[in-house]
Amino acid sequence: MDTEHQLQAQDRSHEESGPVQRTSGTPNALANQADAAPRDTEYQVLLDRFARMQADFENFRKRMAREQLDFKKSAVADALTSLLPALDSFELALASTPPTVEEFRSGMELIQRQLRAALEKLGLETVPAKGERFNPHLHEAVEVVDQPEVADEQVIHQLRRGYRMGDRILRPSMVVVARKPAN
Repeated sequence: MDTEHQLQAQDRSHEESGPVQRTSGTPNALANQADAAPRDTEYQVLLDRFARMQADFENFRKRMAREQLDFKKSAVADALTSLLPALDSFELALASTPPTVEEFRSGMELIQRQLRAALEKLGLETVPAKGERFNPHLHEAVEVVDQPEVADEQVIHQLRRGYRMGDRILRPSMVVVARKPAN
């Protein structure tokens, strides 16, 4: 009955110091009070650990946002750098003496090939259109024409070229589609 002697000693010391709130005089209540101090300490340790983890996560989130922005800026800079030779060619063409129509045309074709090569290097692909079956995911039909000699829903004319990058359609092809007459 060691705990009873401790209780009596505590009671005497508390009576001398003034009124005391009593929880319960049972040994279980005292054991719970004795366990409360380590639990409070453990709670504070866990609370501090949680606060540090929360701060670490917030720092990680901010760092990832900065890295994504840096990556985006770098990707745009690389894309623009690959387009600069085509821009230089346009400037040279405009600064030169007025060429003949044939020379002008061949110069523009050269610049178009140069620009197309730079864009293909970046992953740009053209969407096939003329002669293909109409696909609303790849094509934008602006006109439907009755044509008995062509397969139904076949693209017969491309008005504007479409582009994609991998599986993503950047712009659908603007097309004219054939259909079989009803008669």
